[in-house]
Amino acid sequence: MALPPCSSSLNYDVFLSFRGSDTRHGFTGHLYKALVDKGIYTFIDDEELQRGEEITPALVKAIKESRIAIIVLSINYASSSFCLDELVTILDCAKTKAMLVLPVFYNMDPSHVRHQKGSFGEALAMHGRRFKNNEDKLHKWKMALHQVANLSGYHFEDGDGYEYQFLGRIVEHVSNKIVPTRLHIADYPVGLGSQVVLVRELVDVKSDDGVHMIGIHGMGGIGKTTLALAVYNLIVDHFDGKCFLQNVREKANNYGLEHLQSIFLSEILGEKKIKLTSIQQGISMTQLKLQRKKVLLVLDDVDKSEQLLAIAGGLDWFGPGSRIVITTRDKHLLTSNEVKKTYQVGGLNKNDALQLLTWKAFKKENVDSSYKEVLNNVVNYASGLPLALEVIGSNLFGKSTEEWKSAINQYERIPNDQILRTLKVSFDALEEEEKSVFLDIACCFKSYALTKVEDILRAHYGHCMKYHIGVLVEKSLIKLTWDTISMHDLIEDMGKEIVRQESPKDPGKRSRLWLQEDTIKVLEDCTGTSDIEIVFLDCDFRNEKVEWNGMSFEKMQNLKTLILKGCEFSQGVKYLPNSLRVLEWWHYPSCCLPSDFNPKKLTIFKLRYSLAKSFELDVLLKRFVNLRVLKLELWEALEQIPDVSGLSNLEELSLKNCWGLITVHDSIGFLDKLRILNVRWCCQLRSFPPLKLTSLEELHLSFCFRLWSFPEILVKMENIRRLDLTGTTIREFPSSVINLIGLKYFLMTNSGIGIW
Repeated sequence: MALPPCSSSLNYDVFLSFRGSDTRHGFTGHLYKALVDKGIYTFIDDEELQRGEEITPALVKAIKESRIAIIVLSINYASSSFCLDELVTILDCAKTKAMLVLPVFYNMDPSHVRHQKGSFGEALAMHGRRFKNNEDKLHKWKMALHQVANLSGYHFEDGDGYEYQFLGRIVEHVSNKIVPTRLHIADYPVGLGSQVVLVRELVDVKSDDGVHMIGIHGMGGIGKTTLALAVYNLIVDHFDGKCFLQNVREKANNYGLEHLQSIFLSEILGEKKIKLTSIQQGISMTQLKLQRKKVLLVLDDVDKSEQLLAIAGGLDWFGPGSRIVITTRDKHLLTSNEVKKTYQVGGLNKNDALQLLTWKAFKKENVDSSYKEVLNNVVNYASGLPLALEVIGSNLFGKSTEEWKSAINQYERIPNDQILRTLKVSFDALEEEEKSVFLDIACCFKSYALTKVEDILRAHYGHCMKYHIGVLVEKSLIKLTWDTISMHDLIEDMGKEIVRQESPKDPGKRSRLWLQEDTIKVLEDCTGTSDIEIVFLDCDFRNEKVEWNGMSFEKMQNLKTLILKGCEFSQGVKYLPNSLRVLEWWHYPSCCLPSDFNPKKLTIFKLRYSLAKSFELDVLLKRFVNLRVLKLELWEALEQIPDVSGLSNLEELSLKNCWGLITVHDSIGFLDKLRILNVRWCCQLRSFPPLKLTSLEELHLSFCFRLWSFPEILVKMENIRRLDLTGTTIREFPSSVINLIGLKYFLMTNSGIGIW
């Protein structure tokens, strides 16, 4: 606010105190009209008080509810005990509530007021006789007159000039005090209180002894500008001229120092844009026009001494009482320019950090307790940096706890570019990985199920990508419709064109291959390079045939995702790069993987429609140390699942539609991280091993027609949510079935299960 309130409720801008018989129908009446015409809400007693109302209590209330008191000290002012009591009340309010008091000496010598001479002396002598038994009251009146005469105000004598010009100066002064320029500090100014107090002490606005520079320094994003804004708003009313010059570094780089000088001088002097032809001209004008002016100047984000020297190169450029506040990341800049009063901005404590993050992310103070952990994780990650808290809080507004966790993982790995500069709603403003995810979806995964894309991207990038997908949704680059990813055709084309432009004429040098013609050509001609990270070939069951030599992947040393569907290959694959993380191949043309392939990075492995009579699955599985998803589906010749105990990271196992599957190794029941187990339509499967799957969420045994008994449950399975026994011939459950304590959905349509 412009001025601190005298009470919790401010009803008036100005309270007029005057001797009615002297000035009501003259000077004070004209002043009142001028104030009102300026839009300044002004109290004058005969306008506001109804007849019969007790005057004194109402006036006291009006005084306390005003920002400024103008006291018109005319020749007979002191003759009124009412005016003197009013003056005492005003000065008390000014002392305790910081009301601004502006005396106007109208045809009155200020020294007569100060020392009670002339008409003021005569009036006090009269009051002395009247109130001879109340010396305390007389003393208060004398002290009040002495005090008000010592305040800075206005003096008018007949013959000094035009009265309307004098009135205009008063109104303009009041207008500046009532409606000064206030700057927005922050949406949620948290943790500023103690720091503002310390900096305000350094600024010391009460002292007019010389000109002082104050430096505020600290790392980027720590809150230097926010603190400077808060201090500026608090003290700005104490100065004749003021300017908060933001982004000095950026403006100096973009527009030059003359531009900064022009902004500064225009604001301080209250003139239209001042044009300067040189830095030296700006310096000369500053020295000439501001040497006697008390100014407040804040230079925000200074990074070079030349910026400071061009605008505030000498303390003698400004009038007594002036203050120059500098914010910078470079403490040495302050030292080298002899700025002795400095303050280092510290980070927010955990309580303040949590409060800021909560307000930014939820727009309210109290949030669901389920967010407590992720909120604390972000607070710990940000380490008190307000910028990080604001950016993360804004980005995660309305997000689920899972998205928070995903985002935190992202921030811990790669600093979000929005922390350095705010993300823009366009492809170019996305983070590099977000750009990459967008291009992956545009080129390969449009119309895919969300969960499937999340799985593939998690494997491809090595971490959860839920957050990245959420960003693309918010930026209107993709849409989620019934848990399926979609996007506008033109946006899809834009993404594909970006990739095409990586190498317009040679698809083998692009980061992604998806066009059928380009992909088949690269595979047949062996023109792939290390630039390729994704190969996605979906022939839509058109039985396209690839005539190749099996060595096409040899040069693709950075290939991470290989998805081949609906194509027939002339011979088996002879080489696969060790960089692979996702391998999905329909109609795989061999009975084994290449012997020199080391799948240590592979996390998703899917083979469908294999006709191989024999496959070295037992040998293969021992090499899949980091496998997370294993899907062997629609594999008629697969009869048994060997020991899978080496797949300690496996989260999803699908043997769906392996109609010839007869036996499953017991180790399948001891995979600690397994969440989804799908063996539906394994028509020859007669039994299933005991289960000790503490992480299991879904178990699908539907249409295993020969499965008569339900497996033993060896431990309490708290995470199990879905059990599908549709179409089975299971007739009874073991007593251990009670260990499925987390079960929510139990499907058994057309099964042989009895009700018991």
